[in-house]
Amino acid sequence: MKKTISSISAVLLAVLFVFSFAACSEKTEATGVWESAAYLEDAEFGKGAKTVQVEVKAEEKSVTFTIHTDKEILGDALLEHELIAGEEGPYGLYVKTVNGILADYDVNQCYWAVSKNGEAVATGVDGIEFLDGDHYELVYTQG
Repeated sequence: MKKTISSISAVLLAVLFVFSFAACSEKTEATGVWESAAYLEDAEFGKGAKTVQVEVKAEEKSVTFTIHTDKEILGDALLEHELIAGEEGPYGLYVKTVNGILADYDVNQCYWAVSKNGEAVATGVDGIEFLDGDHYELVYTQG
């Protein structure tokens, strides 16, 4: 009888141990527009001679992508790693999706604004020639 009780106690202790680790390792669930995001944490991509950082901002959250590439145009570097998607329009690439997050003015009255070091950029991502070490932001903006 004592052996059975100690075996049951050992099993219960092991189960409690497993559940306590599971509770500690729970990730915060993505909410709002971030529910569809491909990346919820900063990430690094590629192997190239130039490095550019792109911070994706939406609602109260942001993630930064560090991209190592041999591309010269920001849009090409982002497309290379499937971080953006959109459609060609009369003014170039109209970015609708960044990091899996849709901002389409026709659908949800939102768009992706592009800035460099906090200042608005006057062209789309397919017109931006970047230098090694540049930092850009793609900001989910409600129209």
